[in-house]
Amino acid sequence: MTDDFTVRFWGVRGSLPCSGPDTARYGGNSSCVEMTCGARRLVFDAGSGIRQLAATMKGPQDFDLLFSHFHYDHVIGLPSCGPLFNPRTVCRIWAGRAGSDAGVEQVLSDFMSPPLFPLKLDFFSAALSFHDFHPGERLDLGDGIRVRTVALNHKNGATGYRVEYGGRAVCYVTDTEQFEDGLDRNILGLIDGADLFIYDCTYTDAEYPAHKGWSHSTWQEGMRLADAAGVKTFVIFHHDPSHDDAFMDGIAAAAQVARPGTVVARDGLKLAL
Repeated sequence: MTDDFTVRFWGVRGSLPCSGPDTARYGGNSSCVEMTCGARRLVFDAGSGIRQLAATMKGPQDFDLLFSHFHYDHVIGLPSCGPLFNPRTVCRIWAGRAGSDAGVEQVLSDFMSPPLFPLKLDFFSAALSFHDFHPGERLDLGDGIRVRTVALNHKNGATGYRVEYGGRAVCYVTDTEQFEDGLDRNILGLIDGADLFIYDCTYTDAEYPAHKGWSHSTWQEGMRLADAAGVKTFVIFHHDPSHDDAFMDGIAAAAQVARPGTVVARDGLKLAL
């Protein structure tokens, strides 16, 4: 086992996948982020980007799949995850009971069932195990990987994650809406001193007033959180599908001025801690 800790983005869009020449550089797949902690692989959300990740996973696999929540843009790629059709694959599936009494197995079974989908969850031949928790709990995944969780401000609930490994920390915080009376204290506690902070930046501050109550935040709010918590590197994520490459270039330029070193996530981008 090594202490290598990397993050790779396979899907960076929110709400729904989008494709075409105007989004080719930043990518159009919906949320999927891979973290490797030594020999272990953690996958966060199964948006359409998980199909591209799966194409790199040759032969039987052993990995953890952690859901922030179950809105369709975060689960739509699950039936296209090829390794789950390999009987020698082992996959541990995690989710917080943030907005429903139903556990992760029940929710995914409902999603993968007629008339929503022609194949049921039991069509996967991999060895699947399902793990429910309540946001706020701490998870020990073994091999020196510890995970902290918090509840996020999102309709139907969502979970934010802090992955700690090898003395470093990466936070995955999507989907969530900012508060008008100050910074989200749950998030501030989660991201305190983190090496990398990935945040729901669906809107700009100028766009946000027209989208209050839509359960998403802005890149400027993410930057305010990052500054207040002493985050080393801030990552703009969960781009609105209406934000084409030219619009994203504008955000990237403004972010570099406001907080040098800020990263705008793109499909395929790999970061090493």
